[in-house]
Amino acid sequence: MATTKVYLDTRSINDRGESPLKLVITVGSRAAYLSLNARVKAEQWDSVLCKVVGHPQKNALNEYIRQRKIEVDGILLKLKMSHESDMMSATELKNRVAEILEGRPVDDTHGAFYKYFVKFTEGKKNKGTRGLYESTMRRMEAFDPSIRTRSFEDINREWLSDFDTFMAKTAPSPNARNIHLRNIRSVFNDAIDEEVTVKYPFRKFKIKAAETPKRSLTVEELRELFTFSPEAHLAPYLDMFKLIFFLIGINCTDLYNLTSVRNGRIEYRRAKTGRFYSIKAEPEAMEIIERYKGRAHLLEFADRYSDPRDWTRRMDKYLKRIGPTTVGKHGKKTVAPLFPKLSTYWARHTWATIAAELDIPKETIAAALGHGLGNTTTAIYINFNTKKVDEANRRVIDYVLYGRR
Repeated sequence: MATTKVYLDTRSINDRGESPLKLVITVGSRAAYLSLNARVKAEQWDSVLCKVVGHPQKNALNEYIRQRKIEVDGILLKLKMSHESDMMSATELKNRVAEILEGRPVDDTHGAFYKYFVKFTEGKKNKGTRGLYESTMRRMEAFDPSIRTRSFEDINREWLSDFDTFMAKTAPSPNARNIHLRNIRSVFNDAIDEEVTVKYPFRKFKIKAAETPKRSLTVEELRELFTFSPEAHLAPYLDMFKLIFFLIGINCTDLYNLTSVRNGRIEYRRAKTGRFYSIKAEPEAMEIIERYKGRAHLLEFADRYSDPRDWTRRMDKYLKRIGPTTVGKHGKKTVAPLFPKLSTYWARHTWATIAAELDIPKETIAAALGHGLGNTTTAIYINFNTKKVDEANRRVIDYVLYGRR
């Protein structure tokens, strides 16, 4: 037999400090929540007596709650006597009760986890971000053939643990799997904010991140890379890595989309965040830009590749092949890569690491990388004070290329 209890959902608070009252319908160990369309402050709710206290209309509210609970208990009893509720989950039972109360079928789109996940994903404007959530949906479908029917209550600690174990078969790296787990967590957080559910399995299931492998070069390693003379077909990839570094680790997609240099500056809106960004094109950067100048784009590689992701993959592939080459007896070439795991993203990490070594303030480093700062006022000030970022980049370049601190 299902049981009911009135519950104040303090996870959701409006601008008046009020939280919604809900009727909890429990079946076994699972629960679903039916809104009572009433709100009170935490101090106005006695959780032991399940009564409103200290509220100007406490008597009317308590009578309304009492009548509503009696009404729902009566519906549950009838459903039990007719055996209609025998095979129902808590969520299905809640939806059936709501149908009877409102006299019409209830749209349970927001009550089903998968449907809400789809809606949440479709709301993502950034194509890359939306693609990550779509990838998570595909992984869930591969793991759980019944995922399309799952409620939020079904996605519990056990489900998440089994899902993680399933992904580990093809993705040994915890950080790779954690992308999908964090996406699920984001959907739960949004559903809670929208008062769709109060269930939150991540209180008990913790996402454990593995230590991030090294993705930066020391100053000595970077100098070794910059002064190395690679084979002719690899030289452009090394030059592009240098350019990314000279432009403070600019994202490859943003570099691809550039069309011009204006007043000595590279100016654009970041594809990832939409934030306006401005970098002074130092002489070392301009020398590379002039050598690889494109027609429709700033750089010629963007004229040749229709998708920045294709170019990025090619960059990451050939950067790993830069190193001394030896020729064997039968003319077979063997490469000893300088840095076998090198990728374009290392330029960004390396810039930040070297800037920190030079004692450049972390606020300036954050602004240079386009990161938001904790204090909004400070963030605005740093973002507009481009002189500090320009000076920081010049110091980093001077230190790496010329040994000047």
